[in-house]
Amino acid sequence: MTLHVDIPEETLASILAKALRNRSFLIGLAITALVAAVAILSYVWTPYDVTRLVISDKTQSPSLAHWFGTDHFGRDILSMIMVGARNSIAVALVAVGIGMGVGVPLGAFAAARGGLIDEVLMRMNDLVFAFPALLSAIMITAIFGPGAINAIIAIGIFNIPVFARVARAGALAIWPREFILAARAAGKGSTLITIEHILPNIATLLLVQGTIQFALGILAEAGLSYVGLGAQPPMPSWGRMLFDAQTRMVVAPWMAIFPGMAIVVTVLGLNLLGDGIADILDPKSRRQR
Repeated sequence: MTLHVDIPEETLASILAKALRNRSFLIGLAITALVAAVAILSYVWTPYDVTRLVISDKTQSPSLAHWFGTDHFGRDILSMIMVGARNSIAVALVAVGIGMGVGVPLGAFAAARGGLIDEVLMRMNDLVFAFPALLSAIMITAIFGPGAINAIIAIGIFNIPVFARVARAGALAIWPREFILAARAAGKGSTLITIEHILPNIATLLLVQGTIQFALGILAEAGLSYVGLGAQPPMPSWGRMLFDAQTRMVVAPWMAIFPGMAIVVTVLGLNLLGDGIADILDPKSRRQR
């Protein structure tokens, strides 16, 4: 039997009622759902073929034919943003999965074992954390070459120490609780206690951190693509679109405005969603919205 002494039980109806009253959650959910829907739609339909170059239509301003205008190769910017959305989401999602899948067990294990093992794991964690995603991507690219897969690996490696720190801090706060002492008295080992008691009690913390890292993953993917280390042409990427637009800001500002807005709106939506989830699921949150 799993004990959750300090976590009040809430029904699904009460959680849903709190969600419907939380403006951050509703706005963030709407924005995130819209971006996800656009990304999914791009798999089956886009207004134009993003791999087709129409030089005669280059740098056209927004119009009924091209809502967001065209780039220097005559490609439809709206179509490129749609395809770029799925690339950004896929890279960030897999990278967060890598970070969470490796970092959470490491952090929980370090908190459970303590002592020298905890110290060694955390110092190794600090070593990995010292290399930002961009530097990791440069090192990986130097060996394997640029590409979306290498961007995923770089961002995923950067996410591992983040989730390890969060999981360890959350677990250390739970271990001294009375229901953990009761579980120990019942003969349960550290691994079983971690699975049955620790992880369920820090799930909210990990969920919120996951939303934050997802937003940061999209920013990191855009940054890597901007410097040529992410998705490679002809596959569109929001960061690559900004790179192509930097020398054409005077003649075709829409080439930078629309992909830039896509990045800003997506990251804002994810941050609002994470903030709303924290408010809804954290019983100690007293903020009124």
